[in-house]
This record gives sequence, C-alpha cells and structure tokens, in this order.
Amino acid sequence: MPALRPLTLADHGALVEVYRDAVCSQAAGLYTPAQVAAWAGLPARSGSLQQALRDGFGLASTDGTGAGAGAGDPIEAFGILDPPDRLALLYCRGRSCRQGRSSAILTALEHHATLQGIPRLRTEASQLSRPLLTRRGWRVVTEERVLFAGEWFERWRMIKDLHTP
Repeated sequence: MPALRPLTLADHGALVEVYRDAVCSQAAGLYTPAQVAAWAGLPARSGSLQQALRDGFGLASTDGTGAGAGAGDPIEAFGILDPPDRLALLYCRGRSCRQGRSSAILTALEHHATLQGIPRLRTEASQLSRPLLTRRGWRVVTEERVLFAGEWFERWRMIKDLHTP
C-alpha cells in the first residue's frame, strides 16, 4: 500500500507539479488541447490550490524512496478536503496511476471525514475522476457545464454518504 502523510503548506510547489503532470499526462483524448492547457496552468495563475492547502485537510501519497526535497519522499498523488465535506482536489502523476494511490487517499479522507462527524462528502468530478469515484460508491447528482480558465468543461456533481459513528 502506498505511504500516506498529511500535507503541509511547504508542499505547495510539489503539488503544483503533481497537478500539472496529472492533467498533461492523462487528459489528452478526453479534453481538447486548449482545455488541457487551461486546466494544467490554473494553479500557477490562481491561488486556489494554495488556498485549499491552507484551509483544508490533505494527504499525499509518496513513492517511499526518501529522495524528495523538504518533507521527504516525492509526492506522487494528493487529495484535499476543503471545506471538510468536499473533495476539492484529487490528482496523481501519470507514472503513478493505477497503483491504488488515489483509492488509498480517498479511503483515508473518507475515514477522516467520518471521524469529524461529516455524514456526506460532495465533489465536482472531471472525466478523469468520475470513473474512480463511481467505482468507490459515489453517485452523480447532476451534470453541469462550467467555464474554467477560459474554456468550457463538463463535470459531474457527485456525493457519497458516509457511515458516521
């Protein structure tokens, strides 16, 4: 199982890299080149990732090599709840996909939310994340079309009921 650790503000630069890698390496074929470019560049243009990191609760999946700068092992995937009932971000480097990293992060974030007494999580899922979330018991509430970084995207509002103690 991949190693997980809490995110810190010092991880911001690494998270921008993971975010960009995830979008650039996995979105081609699902999105137009213009959509990929708009999406991949968003963290560098806005403070949304840094704000979620500051205000939310997040976890990183690391590679376990101890070769990373700062906090230790290089970050291969991450997820952030912000606010506590919303999965705001879930990204994984292309080289680390299909290794159980996103599932491990989701399991841990869902557990964290349950311990906080949160009865239901919500998110806005991309074409990349919707299949994983569906397999993990999330349900589509509605489909929507949104303007994101100057490009139109389809996304799905999804929810998952948690079993609170």
